[in-house]
Amino acid sequence: MTDTPTARLRIATRKSELAMWQARDVQQRLQAAHPAMTISLVPLSTRGDRITDRPLAAIGGKGLFLKELEQALLTGEADIAVHSMKDVPAELEPEFDLPVVLAGGSPFDAFVSNRFDSPADLPAGARLGTSSLRRAAQLKHHRPDLDVASLRGNVGTRLGKLDAGEFDAIVLACAGLERLGMADRIRQQMPPEVCLPAIGQGVMGIEIRAGDLVAAEAIAALNDVDTHVRVTAERAVNARLAGSCHLPIAAFAELEAGQLRLRACVGAPDGSQLVADETTGPTDQAAALGTALAERLLAAGADRILAAL
Repeated sequence: MTDTPTARLRIATRKSELAMWQARDVQQRLQAAHPAMTISLVPLSTRGDRITDRPLAAIGGKGLFLKELEQALLTGEADIAVHSMKDVPAELEPEFDLPVVLAGGSPFDAFVSNRFDSPADLPAGARLGTSSLRRAAQLKHHRPDLDVASLRGNVGTRLGKLDAGEFDAIVLACAGLERLGMADRIRQQMPPEVCLPAIGQGVMGIEIRAGDLVAAEAIAALNDVDTHVRVTAERAVNARLAGSCHLPIAAFAELEAGQLRLRACVGAPDGSQLVADETTGPTDQAAALGTALAERLLAAGADRILAAL
């Protein structure tokens, strides 16, 4: 960004209803911090948004919901980009930086059904919809008798398919439903013991061009240190596993009494195998804790699960 902090700031965002909510939330926070600044949105369509007839894992590649936004940064069409952290690859290209992680919403998964209160209540053979191999791996591990089927589309589309009777239940992110004013659709906030959350779930991040000190200064006040620490640990797990948000990898960090508790797992999509472990350590060792935990998962068999995908 070449303008001064009091001039303008353009925010690249996906066009989905949830992404637009997130971008507007960042816009409002920045406007409060910089009243004289003109802050606008640059809505874009990403490859992940356009291809909805296949599971994300089948499309291939990392950053399916980022590349077009990053291109807008490089061309000068936008100054910053707002992302759901669960969509951000573990390692960014050198042209970019992600200096700000905002305080997160709920990191947990939501069990949504019109007839049943929890996964445990589903009858054998019930059809459960999800777009996530991570969710499928864990839920099939706990309930191998379920018919877990692929479900793509935005939140409204997925809920519509549930209401039309195509599924007995679906799994979405609690944070997304809460942000869209649909928290009443949550039948159960699933505990991490049943479904460990996605890396960075419920958290928003702001990406900029590397070295753009003006943009970095403009957004710095929005960074939440505790959330940044948690997400750093989770993303370190993913980086060591060479994973993406489309693989059956989960990691969940919590701050407890000044310490960082980190849980992670890797599962086969059919639920036949699940490798899980956890660790605790000082917050200033977040990345190292994540890397070490990933090493233990690999040694326990996660390498074979990932190699088979």
